[in-house]
Amino acid sequence: MKNVFKNKKNVLNIYVTAGYPKLNDTILISQELEKNGVDIIEIGMPFSDPLADGPTIQSSSQIAIKNGITIDIIFQQIIEIRKTVTIPIILMGYYNQVLQYGTDSFFKKAKKVGVNGFIIPDLPLDIYQKKHQKIVTELNLNMIFLVTPQTSDNRIKTLDAVSNGFLYIVSSFAITGSKKDIQKNQISYFEHLKSLKLKNPKLIGFGIHNKATYTTACKYAEGAIIGSAFIKVISNKNQDLKTSIKPFIEGILIS
Repeated sequence: MKNVFKNKKNVLNIYVTAGYPKLNDTILISQELEKNGVDIIEIGMPFSDPLADGPTIQSSSQIAIKNGITIDIIFQQIIEIRKTVTIPIILMGYYNQVLQYGTDSFFKKAKKVGVNGFIIPDLPLDIYQKKHQKIVTELNLNMIFLVTPQTSDNRIKTLDAVSNGFLYIVSSFAITGSKKDIQKNQISYFEHLKSLKLKNPKLIGFGIHNKATYTTACKYAEGAIIGSAFIKVISNKNQDLKTSIKPFIEGILIS
């Protein structure tokens, strides 16, 4: 993960819901994302009660669950992905999914199949420190925490100390999927974060949906995360994914 930020400016992280639009499309989508210049793939583990997700990602999760996706199938898909894809893979999901699988078993299996890190928005920091940080560190995995506009400076510094990989900067107090351009108050927030001189790189997410928002985000962080906008691009299960993904990514990247 560190090499991504060492070797590249304007890092692009793309979120894809595992098992969507069809069960095994995750493999082809991941291959196409790397081919077209994406730096990090964030694979969402579909969940019935996704707290941070907007309607687009919620809908994709419901479809993936109907398609039969499970954590074990996701792990099998990552094994296939890793035969050709070398960029970092992050699993994004919810703490209850990890608990149901068995926490140590989940982290060990993820490491074995080639996962690099995790975003678990509802994992309490103190629980992570007490119960999971040791094994995550021993496995040389990355745990990525979210920072919001409501997070205090002291809390941000604590999250920065505990996180590795990068900090996920939530651009606004909202669910995913906003189509608004980045506002002045958000830029003030990004500038404040820069002034804190945090040890981790920062990726800005929530509301990054086109070249303009991506370019603005990259001025204030090491890169950005795109989720809902990409899910919409691949939402037609009968389309040719290759011809849908390529122009979308080319239209985002800064030349």
